[in-house]
Amino acid sequence: MNPKKLISPILLCLILFGTTSQSQSDNGRIIKVLSFNILHGKTTKGDFNLDVLAKLIKNADPDFVAMQEVDYKVNRSKKYDLVTELGWRTKMAPLFARAMPYDGGEYGEGVLSKLSFLTSRNVGLPYLPGEEPRAALEIVTVLPSNDTIAFVGTHLAHEGEAGRILQAQKINEVFSQNKYPTVLVGDLNAVPGSEPINILEKIWMASYDKENPAATFPSDKPRKKIDYVMFFPKNRWKVLDRKVIKDTIASDHCAYLVTLELTKE
Repeated sequence: MNPKKLISPILLCLILFGTTSQSQSDNGRIIKVLSFNILHGKTTKGDFNLDVLAKLIKNADPDFVAMQEVDYKVNRSKKYDLVTELGWRTKMAPLFARAMPYDGGEYGEGVLSKLSFLTSRNVGLPYLPGEEPRAALEIVTVLPSNDTIAFVGTHLAHEGEAGRILQAQKINEVFSQNKYPTVLVGDLNAVPGSEPINILEKIWMASYDKENPAATFPSDKPRKKIDYVMFFPKNRWKVLDRKVIKDTIASDHCAYLVTLELTKE
């Protein structure tokens, strides 16, 4: 018998077994999500360089990105549609949500996704007089496992805690009604243990280490955690990995990358 004829079936079995094992370990329910405050496209050097932002995102290889401080055709960012530009550079589907008009254009939230959108909505959040309006941008999509999930990106007020409390309450009121497992991501401008975070954590499970929360701001010398990934309902998600990406040029915030697994009901 020709040994070569034995080798091919054996190799074929090994390849098939390896492929099957890999697919069973993932099942299409594992996602990587990134929170990234992009400083309206301006690097910490003061220049405008979207390639630096795109490089960070591509290297992190997330399935979903929630971006804060996003400009849409604003004068200060050269009239660019930042989400569409970054979507083109990263080969991800882009979506922008307006929080307020600003400097000849609009300012708000952005989402990038490797998956298409079933639906989307922009939820305006309450804000106090004299403070910037805020929004929560939600997309609904279907994972390779055929599970439907929602992904929400937001940015809470930076001026004071009272505004953040109102916004946290609104987020809980709106998104706790979701019929799909939901991930909440963003710059919350509040540290662990503060009232806005405590309000959110009545509904949402946070991904950070409660005993030793990794700081995310400022990017050159991180001193406090204000960027988050949370999920709901608490029993449908499992944290597999989390990473603070410290890039002192791309933004004044570190990006926060979390790998989650959607568990079966």
